[in-house]
Amino acid sequence: MHPSNPGNPLHRAGASPSRRRPTAVTAGLAALLMTAGTLAGSPAHADEIALPDLVTAEAIEAHLVNLNTIAEYNGGNRASGTAGYDVAALYIEDQLERAGYEPYRHEYDYEAWRENTPPVLSQTTPEKIDYEPGEHFETMSYSGPGSVRGNKVTAVDTGAADSGCTAEQFADFPEGNIALIKRGACAFGQKVQNAADAGASAALVYNNEDEVFLGTVETESDIPAIGVSGVLGEELVSLTRHLRLKIEVDSEVSQESSYSILAETSGGRDDNVVVVGGHLDSVEDGPGINDNGSGSAFLLETAIQLAQQEDPNNQVRFAFWGTEESGLVGSNEYVAGLTEEELDDIALYLNFDMIGSHNYGRFVLDGRMELPESGGAPSGSGAIAKVFEDYFEGRGQVSEPGVLSGRSDYLAFMQAGVASGGLFSGADGTKSEEQVEWYGGTAGEMFDPYYHTPEDTLENINWDSVAELSAAGAHGVEFFAESTLPVNGVLSMSAVDVDLPRKGEAWLR
Repeated sequence: MHPSNPGNPLHRAGASPSRRRPTAVTAGLAALLMTAGTLAGSPAHADEIALPDLVTAEAIEAHLVNLNTIAEYNGGNRASGTAGYDVAALYIEDQLERAGYEPYRHEYDYEAWRENTPPVLSQTTPEKIDYEPGEHFETMSYSGPGSVRGNKVTAVDTGAADSGCTAEQFADFPEGNIALIKRGACAFGQKVQNAADAGASAALVYNNEDEVFLGTVETESDIPAIGVSGVLGEELVSLTRHLRLKIEVDSEVSQESSYSILAETSGGRDDNVVVVGGHLDSVEDGPGINDNGSGSAFLLETAIQLAQQEDPNNQVRFAFWGTEESGLVGSNEYVAGLTEEELDDIALYLNFDMIGSHNYGRFVLDGRMELPESGGAPSGSGAIAKVFEDYFEGRGQVSEPGVLSGRSDYLAFMQAGVASGGLFSGADGTKSEEQVEWYGGTAGEMFDPYYHTPEDTLENINWDSVAELSAAGAHGVEFFAESTLPVNGVLSMSAVDVDLPRKGEAWLR
């Protein structure tokens, strides 16, 4: 995962917690539910221990220790395309095989974008100022390469909500100038393409809030594309009459291959499959023990323990996605490769991306779309959220909705019309005083201060978070393995037109 705009975090500080009281169930309804499958919190078979009691934080920690060792001996990370990823994949496959699964690899080709050297953005007139990547600006992923030396800057209708969204706004644009555009209304790729078509040498898109942001133009642009903080953007707008900038982006796109790992239970209905997933790859900057070693370790231990139980009513398919950190590639390629019949056989998707954040919260993906930033959740997604919320509430634990913005591997499933949900312990949002009362921790700090850094290590995992979220996650898997009645009712679900602001970790608009 990648940073979000702190003013619009993935999970808003202060969002309303889940605090519902139990409701009475009539005898007739209870009987109906029991005929469809066990919907209570107890296991389907009375002599079995509930899955949340079997999927322990200690077992998850053992997997994380092994993933950490793999990263330590293979360049310090588990990024897609590295030895660390390949060895981690072998570990997952070996553990699944020992548990009785027959894991398989879903291979795919993709266009990988990377920067070869740090980007440059500097003012040459009216002053000489060098701006800092990460503080003042970020290269948008899939920005084209280029070097612009002291070119003039033209603001493109920056007072309008749709700055840069139409070709007409570039009608008198001076060829060779740098386009300065404000964020909003349409995708970054559209703004940058309009600028390129008008003859701009580069495009700067500045934020509609103070801070810098990570954006993507999705496919390689014809000109360099830079995302700029709102503070710097407004300053540059005020200087355009005399402003000249230097921009350098050294990037390339190459064809690469990778793979995800999948395995499914041998028993259960294969026309009503519960898919449970999380990404296996880390960023290149560190071992990724929380992001997303924690989710991968949870999935692995859940699969191991589920294999020792009686066959579930519904087949459960575990997915360890590749190349998430490069734009959700593994999960998108998987869903895109499904036939219509294979897609209809999927009842729902559960996503687990970071469950051990140092300064954690209990976030349930917002299937009811209660938050203004959420969108596109197919029918049944709210029922998934309720299963997790009810579990937390039954243990006296507060939970909060987490924004469905297209940030993680649930995106492809949602766009295909599959009900989706999951859990998350927080990343770059800031914890409030009220949330400290619910979860402990430190107010005013990020939920995971070590997010996407070399310090995302075992030492910075919060084991209370792992224990609480893994128990709730295992309950959800067990619940839906027995019955998906509250979610899908009928199996056929039509595709949904999902308009979300993100693709993976990068903002689209």
